[in-house]
Amino acid sequence: MFTILHTESSTGWGGQENRTLQESIGLKKLGARVIILCQSDSSLSKIAAAEGIEVRTCKMKKSYDIFAIQYILKLIRDQNIDVINTHSGRDSFLAGIAGRLSKRKPIIVRTRHLALPITSKFTYNVLPHKVVTVSEYVRQYLINAGIPKDKVVAIPTGINITRFDSKKAHGSLRQELGLKTNTPIVGTIAILRKKKGHHILLDAIPLILQKIPDVVFVFAGDGPQKENIMNKITNMGLSDKVFMLGLRNDIPEILKSIDLFVLPTLQEALGTSFIEAMAMGKPVVGTDVGGVGEVIKDGINGYLVEPNNPLVLADAVIKILEDREKAIAMGIEGREIVEQNYTVEKMCEKMYALYSSLLAAKTGIV
Repeated sequence: MFTILHTESSTGWGGQENRTLQESIGLKKLGARVIILCQSDSSLSKIAAAEGIEVRTCKMKKSYDIFAIQYILKLIRDQNIDVINTHSGRDSFLAGIAGRLSKRKPIIVRTRHLALPITSKFTYNVLPHKVVTVSEYVRQYLINAGIPKDKVVAIPTGINITRFDSKKAHGSLRQELGLKTNTPIVGTIAILRKKKGHHILLDAIPLILQKIPDVVFVFAGDGPQKENIMNKITNMGLSDKVFMLGLRNDIPEILKSIDLFVLPTLQEALGTSFIEAMAMGKPVVGTDVGGVGEVIKDGINGYLVEPNNPLVLADAVIKILEDREKAIAMGIEGREIVEQNYTVEKMCEKMYALYSSLLAAKTGIV
């Protein structure tokens, strides 16, 4: 058995923190000891503790926080840490420095979750022994940015397909919204940020309504664009066609209720929300940006469209809603793709194998 220390300086909650948690739970099941080091006021500290994961907390005020480095050094020594997996910029520097200074010489892995420009090559080129990315797109981005090819490996984020199972969920959204049982529903589940493209879908809705006048749309999520989106819905006269559901914890039930999942995102490392919809047997429409093309096979489990183009987005939505048999077939294909490539179990098995191989080759690693 080996001991893994995950570090995370972010205090919020999103796909990055959720992957860290799911990996921790999965690796614990595989026999590893897992400790998460995060800030005391972080969402991760509370959620991980509730899931039975060992949690340690310390302040990580800045990248050059000498007290945090000292704390991590002591943690490595006292808890016999074999592997450190860092996740955000600040903790990658702090834990990377501590790991390199430690007499124990743990293996250092940096996980890159985002499809954004990197701010410090030092925390990719120098400190870690290996860099893991959540998609092949992000892997290629890092390589193009100057990170050695053999140092970067893509291990896609996986989801819990036991939770996202259409046979177990109860789709009661039509009843909740007072809709007829045969009303088509198009769903979007994402944080309300500009880069998620809700405004593009809103621009496409009048075009969709021309062909399918009874369709309605639901937006689940919260975020900084909430007021702008609500104002746009009102100004476009779409208040009876677009329902804002807010932040929900019954995502499988929402996905069970909808006929089609759409997210015209402008930036995406992989697209976990697409994977969750696919696991629920739903066809998906997404934009050809970032790693989205790795999960959406155009014409097979959904459609991949040009970004920032309401017209082509509307056409794709209409095509699926007008062909029920095709939509069902796409949903079946989507579930199979998830089962083959995007389960938590597969993600954790690959991470466990990576850690094991790095530890086995430790004597030859610089």
